[in-house]
Amino acid sequence: MRQAGRYLKPYREVRAKHSILEICKRADLAAAVTLQPVEILDVDAAIIFADLLLPVEPMGLKLKFIAGEGPVIENPVANSSDVDSLSISNTDDLGYVGESIQMVTKALAGKVPVIGFVGAPFTLASYMIEGGASRTFLKTKQLMYKDETLWRRLMGKLVDVLGPFAILQVAQGARAIQVFDSWVGALGPDDYVRYVAPYSRALIERIRSTGVPVIHFGTGAAGFFKELHAAGGDVLGVDWRINIDQAWMDISYRSAVQGNLDPAALLAPLPELKVRVQELLKRTGARPGHIFNLGHGILPETPVENVKAVVQIVRDYRP
Repeated sequence: MRQAGRYLKPYREVRAKHSILEICKRADLAAAVTLQPVEILDVDAAIIFADLLLPVEPMGLKLKFIAGEGPVIENPVANSSDVDSLSISNTDDLGYVGESIQMVTKALAGKVPVIGFVGAPFTLASYMIEGGASRTFLKTKQLMYKDETLWRRLMGKLVDVLGPFAILQVAQGARAIQVFDSWVGALGPDDYVRYVAPYSRALIERIRSTGVPVIHFGTGAAGFFKELHAAGGDVLGVDWRINIDQAWMDISYRSAVQGNLDPAALLAPLPELKVRVQELLKRTGARPGHIFNLGHGILPETPVENVKAVVQIVRDYRP
């Protein structure tokens, strides 16, 4: 999960002077905030600081971040001509993410690997159609159900943009790519299989052609974890809504798993937090292939001391 954020004082100091988009687009700033959690927390990988919506800009959409609201797309996709006008040829415009990865890789000098990431096609499509975050995803589902051909054209274009973007990150030093399907939990299993899985699979296969592993994470996907696994990924990310041993058993241990501590647990008193971390580790036991992680992004209110403590608890744990 993305590590840099408002729980870290050095990050807040950077954010006080620069917008999220400015940090993403300035390689020196993005590299600096990527390195902060590695230096402060002593974690085992650096996750590049970027935003999953960055690819919508070279596609021709206007993106901005509004305080208290998050990302907003000023010219959302609503019809066939909107999809026609989306460009798939400007992925070089995202080269600044590659520069950030290059800088981080150089600074780390092999100490830990750098993980790159892209949003999954469904999550990007939903932002592009809704114009921002949504609770119901009505516009997205309406387009999906009403005009399946148009939906498939949009998803195909997204794969054609996200694939080269991920490959660019690998070329600049990313040792793994995470594919985030942040909003996929809005779907039921059948809709996921019909409308989404083919495009997630196509994207993941393109990334894997580079030789790096892919971590595939879907928020709220506990109800169709097998289907998520069938769409691909060397590692399946698990959120906290399902026990990790159950999720792993559901896919017959055919991929590694990553997760899945509830981010809110980091606000618990240390003795309770330790119990929860150890309980999670007991569930995966001595079986190889578990990457300990949160079940979603770290919360702004999180005490840094608690995050450091979790890293140490995991390191000290012996099954």
